[in-house]
Amino acid sequence: MFGGSRHVANFDKPLQRVGGNSNAFTSPDITNYYVQLPAVNLETAFWLESDRMLSLSFDPKVLEVQRSVVIEEFKQRYLNQPYGDLWLKFRPLVYQQHPYRWATIGKEIAHIEEATMADVEAFFHKFYHPGNATLVVGGPTPPEEVRRLAEKWFGPIPAGETYHRQLPQEQEPAQKRVMTVDAQVPIPTLYMGFPMAQRFTRDYHEADLLSDVLGRGESARLHQALVNERKLFNSISGFVMGSLDPGLLMVAGRLLPGVSLEEAEAGVWDVIEELKANPPSEEELTKVKNQAESSLIMGQIELLSRCTTLAYAANSGFPDYPYTESEHIQAVSSAAILEKAQTLLRPERSAVMYYG
Repeated sequence: MFGGSRHVANFDKPLQRVGGNSNAFTSPDITNYYVQLPAVNLETAFWLESDRMLSLSFDPKVLEVQRSVVIEEFKQRYLNQPYGDLWLKFRPLVYQQHPYRWATIGKEIAHIEEATMADVEAFFHKFYHPGNATLVVGGPTPPEEVRRLAEKWFGPIPAGETYHRQLPQEQEPAQKRVMTVDAQVPIPTLYMGFPMAQRFTRDYHEADLLSDVLGRGESARLHQALVNERKLFNSISGFVMGSLDPGLLMVAGRLLPGVSLEEAEAGVWDVIEELKANPPSEEELTKVKNQAESSLIMGQIELLSRCTTLAYAANSGFPDYPYTESEHIQAVSSAAILEKAQTLLRPERSAVMYYG
């Protein structure tokens, strides 16, 4: 997409001439392209983005350049650093039907090497059209001007065939899955994953706050019990992977010398069972809610972050969600967190990796 269109050989040069820049990122659910530039030059962004949506140059030379870039990225991020291949191995341990079992970059370098121009064109025409895109503009530009520019530059582009997301879903796990990875890493590490609800649901925030009670910061239960008291871990945390389809509640920790991975895992289960017997107090619940609220606020300080959050929510079909998320957080009760601990955090639902 950055290799030029049939009309503009270099996407970045016109942007740089008007004081702008651009970039993009991928996630398992979306690809996000963004442009930052002075508001007075906003139309330049509309022109360039609509041009490459309508007239992308499928130049074989560009494909080969990008293929080399992505292969090098794969090597640097996943193969040539400690713990780099962790998610390449952990994803298929958890997901055996859903495409989440692959990283967005591919399962292996061969996936990148074997991609053809026909593959690229088919992907582009399936997804990269106005009917499947969400446009967000943030800045001091009147809404009516944004609508005018959108109609001017994107209105003439055919909407394309409607895409309905119908991906194969995972069945409820029936037994614990365990993988041992023998790797030359500085510190043995334990990873535990539990399937949980998708991002834009009430259940998501209950599971998210549950992970915070367990493992957000040094005052959380896992750190207090297994780092400070029992001296099993050097560090340990709990977090969730919010995704458009059901995601994961994760526990990850790096062990202290002399501690076995089996002993470390048993310690985590002890904390989980203690939580089921003693749900969060009002003080503990208030603390994790405040932490979640703080993250929301900090994530909205930069305009680009605000636009990205809105783009993801709107593209997923929930454009109002960023404005109501605080209410969802505050509505979670201690009883709801206890119920989530009892239903989600069970051995037969877990995927465990001993890495090191």
